[in-house]
Amino acid sequence: MCVIEQPGTIVTIPAIVNVDEITDEAPEVKTFYMSFVDPSVGARFTLRSGQFIMCTVFGAGEFAVSLPPSPEHDRFHITVRRVGKVTNALHALRPGDKLGVRGPFGNGFPFADIKGKNIVYVAGGIGLIPLRSSIVHVLQHREDFGRIILLYGARSFADLLYRQNITQWRKTPGFETFITLDRAEPNWDGEVGFVNTLIEKAGVPVDNTVAFVCGPPVMFNSVIGDLLKRGMSEDAIVSTLERQMKCGIGKCQHCAIGRTLVCTDGPVYTYRQIKTLGEVI
Repeated sequence: MCVIEQPGTIVTIPAIVNVDEITDEAPEVKTFYMSFVDPSVGARFTLRSGQFIMCTVFGAGEFAVSLPPSPEHDRFHITVRRVGKVTNALHALRPGDKLGVRGPFGNGFPFADIKGKNIVYVAGGIGLIPLRSSIVHVLQHREDFGRIILLYGARSFADLLYRQNITQWRKTPGFETFITLDRAEPNWDGEVGFVNTLIEKAGVPVDNTVAFVCGPPVMFNSVIGDLLKRGMSEDAIVSTLERQMKCGIGKCQHCAIGRTLVCTDGPVYTYRQIKTLGEVI
């Protein structure tokens, strides 16, 4: 895959992919590594961090899912929590089974606009999934950025995603990683408490800084509140809106919020934009 700053080819008819490998990330969460059956389609499939695809589980249905791979030098994969009929069917698949893929869709994170800035990633639980792509991409271009900080919180150690990645990130020079669990555990000697408590401990900078925040509503609101109190601009706080998107191309308008269609105008918005939509995450 190559890095692009403008929209690339969009696969509008489901392309068939083979499920090559499945790994357990956390309870009810699995990662599915895939390859395109037609290599020529895979060669045209270029993505930007923050985009999503529509994934078809044959015989069960289609659903929207964030893309965690970096736009370059990364295996094509999705990470999905089991929550309903279609994702239940997905979790029942085995290596060698087939899926359908449409996309990628959406605007993506503003990679070019954040060069030269400090980057703060704040994730709660599965909120790390949509942020992983940007984290890996930024680390692949480490020299283009200032401080890079990850603040990640989960309910328990078992709920921490991408543990192999986190181990590697912690060894990466210039990448500051802070992990916390909601509650103390017998073999956990790290931070305990909600993820917003890490903001002060990490000494999160405000000037020339962009914060990417993804997680459940309670976590999102507390983190945003603390970042604003530190003096961070509403335009410097970026997140993704999660909505049940049906088509991905703005036709069904199922994801409409006010005057915006999350599938085409988003899913990435600044906090200032989110506030104007009349709906809080």
